[in-house]
Amino acid sequence: MAFDVARIRGLFPALGDGWIHFDGAAGMLVPEQVASAVSTAMRAPVSGPGGAFPASQRAESIVAAARRAVADLVGGEPEAVVLGPSASVLLSRLVDVLSGTWTLGDEVVVSRLDEQANIAPWVRSAKRVGAGVRWGEIDIETCELPAWQYESLVGPRTKAVSVTYASGSVGTRPDVPTVVEIAKRVGATVVVDATYAAPFLPLDLNAIGADALVVSAQAWGGPAVGALVFRDQRLLESLPSVSLDPNARGAARLELGPHAYPLLAGLVASIDYLAGLDDAATGSRRERLLTSLGSAKSYHAGLLAQLSTELRSMRHVMVIGDAMRRIPALAFTVADRKAAEVAEYLGEQGLCVFADEGTSGVFASLGVGEVGGALRIGLAHYSNVFEINQLVRVLEDLG
Repeated sequence: MAFDVARIRGLFPALGDGWIHFDGAAGMLVPEQVASAVSTAMRAPVSGPGGAFPASQRAESIVAAARRAVADLVGGEPEAVVLGPSASVLLSRLVDVLSGTWTLGDEVVVSRLDEQANIAPWVRSAKRVGAGVRWGEIDIETCELPAWQYESLVGPRTKAVSVTYASGSVGTRPDVPTVVEIAKRVGATVVVDATYAAPFLPLDLNAIGADALVVSAQAWGGPAVGALVFRDQRLLESLPSVSLDPNARGAARLELGPHAYPLLAGLVASIDYLAGLDDAATGSRRERLLTSLGSAKSYHAGLLAQLSTELRSMRHVMVIGDAMRRIPALAFTVADRKAAEVAEYLGEQGLCVFADEGTSGVFASLGVGEVGGALRIGLAHYSNVFEINQLVRVLEDLG
């Protein structure tokens, strides 16, 4: 492994602001190569696709490159990559077209572990057609999402199952392949949100087995762009087109309006950045991604273990959950203090940490709102041991 965090930190101009950033779950800082790719694309003439002149051909090249890059990231095929302004927009669009075949009495399955953006479209569409919504529940002690419960949640009327590949709130990584296997017994469509997992784990859509997977480039330091990837292009082709172009084919059938071409250029650069996290990574971009993200996984597992151990040693701090498989994100509370007060205090010490009041989403399910909310820590590629020690020192002063 050659995960050189000092070198990686040098790729981020924004780290010069002097703050310690534990807000990675809300979107990582942007590497210089991504910002440069966006600005370079904005300076070049780029027109709409379909023309026989360089500016138009440049637009087509950027879109094609973006599809290839996302396909390399998730182990899919470029032809099955739908691009859009965000993961939540693409997910809502997908749910809208899928729900066109639902009828009264059908069911969808969502989970309490998911973020609201991955729940609301399913609940809204189910309500519109009279379908039922069933919920995968979280183990309150560990924050695990037990896969065995899907044996009873999924039934003959289940049309779709939506589940996160990793929680950006508490870090839990559910046993998604088992959930997929259960759903497939009844022919349900499975959609997986891999947004929070993508920056830290090698992804393989075929191994996951989901019908579609959604990611957001902002999660790993890319621009405001999302991608929806289908495992089997035949499912994509079977869905009603929402494109304004009546002649749209393939992935373009689920894309609305013109693309933000400079942002797509930045998307490509951001995936190239991921592929270069490990100095020793060689081969194709897909091979370099697997190596680099494997190294990132090991590096962040060490940081997370240190942080978790330090926090659990403080009597006035309670870490929420203890899932066996995790991404580098966790949440905690401080005794006799509201989360917002602690976040403000940490901010005064130069640390960026989000407070969640616990009134919705994962924390509402855990009852965190009753104790004043929770603090969310999201590590990033540029996080290091010094920053962990600084956070621990400041929290010790609150004891």
